[in-house]
Amino acid sequence: MNLEKYGFRPQMMKEIEEIAVSYNLTLIPARVTAVHRERYEVVCEYGETYARLKTKEYYVDFEEFPTTGDFVLINYIANGDSQIVKTLKRKTFFSRLDPTPGRGEQAVAANFDYVFIMQSLNHDFNEKRLERYMTLAWQSGATPIIVLTKADLVENYEECVNATSQVAPGVEVHVVSSQSGYGMEQLEKYLQPENTVVFLGSSGVGKSSLVNVLAGEELMSVNDIREDDSKGRHTTTHRQLIMLKSGAMIIDTPGMRGLGMWDVSIGLDAAFEDVEKHMGKCRFSDCKHMNEPGCAINQAIDEGLLSLERWESYIKLKNEARYSEDKNAYMRDKVKWHKEIAKTNKRMKADKKKYYL
Repeated sequence: MNLEKYGFRPQMMKEIEEIAVSYNLTLIPARVTAVHRERYEVVCEYGETYARLKTKEYYVDFEEFPTTGDFVLINYIANGDSQIVKTLKRKTFFSRLDPTPGRGEQAVAANFDYVFIMQSLNHDFNEKRLERYMTLAWQSGATPIIVLTKADLVENYEECVNATSQVAPGVEVHVVSSQSGYGMEQLEKYLQPENTVVFLGSSGVGKSSLVNVLAGEELMSVNDIREDDSKGRHTTTHRQLIMLKSGAMIIDTPGMRGLGMWDVSIGLDAAFEDVEKHMGKCRFSDCKHMNEPGCAINQAIDEGLLSLERWESYIKLKNEARYSEDKNAYMRDKVKWHKEIAKTNKRMKADKKKYYL
C-alpha cells in the first residue's frame, strides 16, 4: 500500500533514517487509523494491521503515546501484532491534560490540515462555545473552517452567520445540510486527496451524518435527537481515521469532548486578535485592567472598539487555561485578585463618603 495516500511525505524519511540507526530492527513508517485502549490499528506498506506499543520506549523512556493520525515507526510482524517503537514529529495536534499523573500533555488527534468547527443552526448554536473551539483550533496549528449544519431546520440563518463572523473574523463559514445536500459542494476544496480533516463539535451537531454524506455511504451510526433540546448522544465509540472515496481523510473522535484549555496561549492570541491588539498599551506594565488609569482595555471598551462580552470570554478562557496548567497557582492568584477587588471597592466607598462629607 502507498502510504503517501495517507498523507505521508517523502521528506519525513530523513527523520526516520536518523532514528532507525539507533535500533537493531528493520523499521517502517505507518499511520495510526484507530485507537482501542492498548491496541492500535495502523496502515503501512503491507496494508492494514494491528500494533501494540514497545514497552521500554513508551512505559520506561516515556515516548509520546501515539494517537489517531500519528505517523509512527513500527517493527512489522506479519502473523501478529506489530510493535510501535517511535512516534514521529507532529505537524498539528489536539491535546488535553493527560489523566496519568506526571505525563502532562496527551494528544487526541494528530497531523490534520483543517479543523471543521461544527455547530448546528437550531438549538446548538452557541457563540461562547464557538470561541472555545476557535481557540483550540488555532492552537492545534491547523486551519479552522466553520461549518454550520442543519440548514434545513431553519428558515433564516443570516443572523447566525453574522454572529459567527463577529466571533471568528476572517475564518471561512459554510452553511450545509446533510439532509438535503445543501452547501456540500463548498466543502470539496478541503477534501482533496491526502488532506486530513478533523471534526470538532458537540453531540447532536450532525458530525456522523456529515461523515456519511461525504463518504457516500453509511460509515457511522446516527442516533436520534431529543426533540426538547435537539441534543444527541455521542455515536463515535473510538478514535478513528476514515478514508473517503475522494482520497481525503476524516478524524472523528470521542476524545474531542474532553478537550480543555490546556496550553492554549497561541490559540488565544489568534482567536482573540481583537483583544490582543490592545494588550501591552496600558500606561502601567502591570495593569490588571480593572480601575487603573490609562488602561487600554477599559478605554477600548468605553469607546466601543472592544465588546465587554469578548473581553470577559477572553479572561474566562485564559483563567481556565491557567487552572488546567497549575491549579494551585491559579487558586493563589484568584484569592489575590479577589482581595484587590475588595480593596478597590473599599477605597471607592471611602472616597464617596469623603465626597459627601
